[in-house]
Amino acid sequence: MRLSEPAPAKLNLALHVRGKLPDRRHALETIFAFCVDGDRLEAEEGEEFRLELAGPFASDLADGDDNLVLLAAKRLAEVAEVGSGASLRLTKNLPVASGIGGGSADAAAALRLLTRLWRIDPGFAQSVAPELGSDVPACLLSMAAKGEGAGDQLQLVELGLASTPVLLVNPLVALSTGKVFAQWDGVDRGPLGEWREGRNDLEAPARRLVTQIGEMLDWLNGQPGANFVRMSGSGATCFALFGDEAARDAAAASCPSNWWRLASVLR
Repeated sequence: MRLSEPAPAKLNLALHVRGKLPDRRHALETIFAFCVDGDRLEAEEGEEFRLELAGPFASDLADGDDNLVLLAAKRLAEVAEVGSGASLRLTKNLPVASGIGGGSADAAAALRLLTRLWRIDPGFAQSVAPELGSDVPACLLSMAAKGEGAGDQLQLVELGLASTPVLLVNPLVALSTGKVFAQWDGVDRGPLGEWREGRNDLEAPARRLVTQIGEMLDWLNGQPGANFVRMSGSGATCFALFGDEAARDAAAASCPSNWWRLASVLR
């Protein structure tokens, strides 16, 4: 039996960096939202763990033991005391190191998928997720949520954005999250209130590292029907929410050909 699970693209509607936590991770306040589209993971039972990569960005990933999907699968098997492995196939549709979940979404999809395949308690996946990265617990939910702590302390929120058309663009330049945080100036610019009035505190350092981010934000702000524009996560992906799909599709059709684009809707 072969099962399939989506790994939806993650968006940060707002991302406030408030300082440092005792464990030296950055203290964050953020609002997560998720697209309908993203990567896709398939799995079937097997004696060993194997990972096959496919899709337009497969060549940008390694399929070795440091792949986050394999790490998630092996750790879940260890915690849940599962004696078998799994044969996994990841279709990589999202660019890597792009601020939209990527590896975290794929790892979360592995936890959900293998929970079903092995018929184990979902609590095992919830216990493993924080070990794999700060975004993995949110990606495990793949629902609108407010994140605090390092982004891994979650509270579900009702944003009223389900089915909202969204356009994501990326200059096809990988951007290291660690390098962006290293460029943050350390200034606490205040707490997160209503998400539309929030900000992304990582935008300024990201723009210094990838100048195309400013170009993308300006372009998205100039698109008819775009009513909310922001960079997601640590970049370099930027996005715009639209009032209707026709406006979103018109923007997607006019997107510069050297940018990656994804026309989707929010979950």
